[in-house]
Amino acid sequence: MIQSQRAARFGWFVLGYVVLVILWGAFVRASSSGDGCGSHWPLCDGSLLPSFEGSTKKIVEFSHRVSSGLVFPLVVALGIIVLRQFGKGSAARKAALGSLFFTITEGAVGALLVVFELVAENASIGRGVWMSVHLINTFLLLACLTTTVVFLSGRTLQTFGERISGSIQLRGQGSTVWALGAAIVGMLLLGASGAVAALGDTLFPSTSLKDALYQDFSPTAHVLIRLRMWHPMIAISVGLFLIFATGLVAHLRPAPRVRKLANFIIGVYFAQLALGLLNVVLLAPIWMQIVHLFVADVLWIALISLCLFALDPAAPRRVLETDADHAAVEVAPVKPGVAAFKAYIALTKPRVISLLLFTTLAAMFVAKQGWPGFWLLIAVAIGGYMAAGAANTINMIIDRDIDRRMHRTATRPTVTQQIPTPHATIFAIVLAVGSFAILWSAANLLSALLAMAGLAFYVVVYTLILKRRTWHNIVIGGAAGCFPPLVGYAAVSNSLSPMAWWLFAIIFMWTPVHFWALALLIKDDYEQAGIPMLPVVHGERVTVMQIGLYAIVTAIVSTIPFVQREVGFIYLAPSVLLNGMLLLYSFQLWKQPDRPRAVKLFHYSMVYLALLFLMFAVDRSWWGG
Repeated sequence: MIQSQRAARFGWFVLGYVVLVILWGAFVRASSSGDGCGSHWPLCDGSLLPSFEGSTKKIVEFSHRVSSGLVFPLVVALGIIVLRQFGKGSAARKAALGSLFFTITEGAVGALLVVFELVAENASIGRGVWMSVHLINTFLLLACLTTTVVFLSGRTLQTFGERISGSIQLRGQGSTVWALGAAIVGMLLLGASGAVAALGDTLFPSTSLKDALYQDFSPTAHVLIRLRMWHPMIAISVGLFLIFATGLVAHLRPAPRVRKLANFIIGVYFAQLALGLLNVVLLAPIWMQIVHLFVADVLWIALISLCLFALDPAAPRRVLETDADHAAVEVAPVKPGVAAFKAYIALTKPRVISLLLFTTLAAMFVAKQGWPGFWLLIAVAIGGYMAAGAANTINMIIDRDIDRRMHRTATRPTVTQQIPTPHATIFAIVLAVGSFAILWSAANLLSALLAMAGLAFYVVVYTLILKRRTWHNIVIGGAAGCFPPLVGYAAVSNSLSPMAWWLFAIIFMWTPVHFWALALLIKDDYEQAGIPMLPVVHGERVTVMQIGLYAIVTAIVSTIPFVQREVGFIYLAPSVLLNGMLLLYSFQLWKQPDRPRAVKLFHYSMVYLALLFLMFAVDRSWWGG
């Protein structure tokens, strides 16, 4: 036991030392000291021990070479320890071998940068490419070292009630392996873009924030300057997916260590986002660049650790059904053809999406104050459907266990396994990536990011955090359904005016009215599945009172755009009638909370929202035209 603890401590020491070497390398780049030893390698200025008199850059570069050189014997020593403690073919041995390999390639890339003079003030595209390669290699080295250290720490972890077997299982992991794999690829892409952005900051420092922004968007600026603006865009995009992926994995692998790591990753990501913004505001000082890189390394190490604990064969998995239920419901996967096409379409919940998509397209007319353009309309419709479809597919994957226990959802393709879970996961990822690409290319980045934000909110906040824990799930989580009009508005205007946020607010207040009317109809289903919807927790009387309250607030909020002169009487007259009917049906349900009146309110609420948004579009188009 003592020997295991010493081995684990040594492993963590090596990992920590490598991180410090990486940070010192960033200082070498940021201080333009990469040519301190000239173009000589491994010698410095042609000498084994050069003279340092009057040359700070030489001291910085030489110290980096020495500290980097010490990594090799440390990694070799770590590998010897692993060979002694783990058997042939173990994942720990493979990770140790990978650490040695990427240590060698790390030195080779560093040598290449020096020999070909891709250092100091060199502003070539080739240097940007090799800096990205260098960063990716660094991340792969950290991944192998982290894997080695975590496996070495396995016996020590057992004393704290944790366990890791020292191996990784990829087969049979379903959605978990796909979500983590995509997160790793995204983090590598983010790191590569960060390397280019840091290089641009070093080579082309700005005198003010205004000057920096002007350079970023200037078509005549150097390509490295124009490329650095991609990093924050990629950071937000990858971050949204990272939140979704870690949340999904924490749900599917309910081990304490997995949950803690997932929460830690999300927290560190938001801290890193704040540091990135501060880095921009402060014009990327050297110390800030190093802090930013350090947090990125911590985030990467945490992600790799999460992968190891989640993909460990001994990791607990969420039980989705009993064997008896499994045998009674599950059918063979559908073969390619019409049936498979219908099953995949069912994953997206097209009837649910239709109303959301209508609000998206109506918001485009509101923003444009007229016809937004045929091809843009089609592109946003396709991109918006794909984003909502991805969210709904992921929701079905996560809720497969409770869907099986509800009569309304027992025949969903994820429950029957007509579409196997890994296939459904791949389908969702393809939809999400495709949506982002279409919205960005056909409209703008803001609309693409809003679509992904809506997806992440629906999956993480509503499905993973709130749905099974509190009756407030639909009140807070319902905000996910408010993103579609923001997407449509931003696709046209590339901004979000107060009018866009009023559209958001109307749907936010309308959602409880609509959804709790449905919840009254399927209360028994929710109770059987153990979902704390309002009728299940507090009964029908409280539910109808809440519906009436939200109906009143919805009516008030829907009139504010008229008060603010965003719309005219073409909107006001129909909206008064629509709100009157909504209040009437809500009042009737409050007087007599029975099924016929709940059905009437549920169906009318959909007509209400569609006609209200139609009137917004007509009114704005009329006055805009």
